[in-house]
Amino acid sequence: MNKVIITVVGRDTVGIIAKICTYLADHGLNILDISQTIVQGYFNMMMIVDMSGTDAVFSEIADELEALGTSIGVAVKCQREEIFESMHRLSTQM
Repeated sequence: MNKVIITVVGRDTVGIIAKICTYLADHGLNILDISQTIVQGYFNMMMIVDMSGTDAVFSEIADELEALGTSIGVAVKCQREEIFESMHRLSTQM
């Protein structure tokens, strides 16, 4: 499985989840797990996504999601699972 961690952060507005999820579905990306919360008007979402069902290149997906986020007023970041895990291990060892 080719897992990617996607985070979305910004001011809450209508349609954030719909637009991000529509993009993922249109590109053959499957959401394995999703968590979202809104705290004092700020939206925060984290997803674990499987890229096995797409022929798209990770860097293109990451760039397109970042651009989509900018267009709807949120920051979208994509990381490969192994990079995310490595960063988390380093931060907990400090």
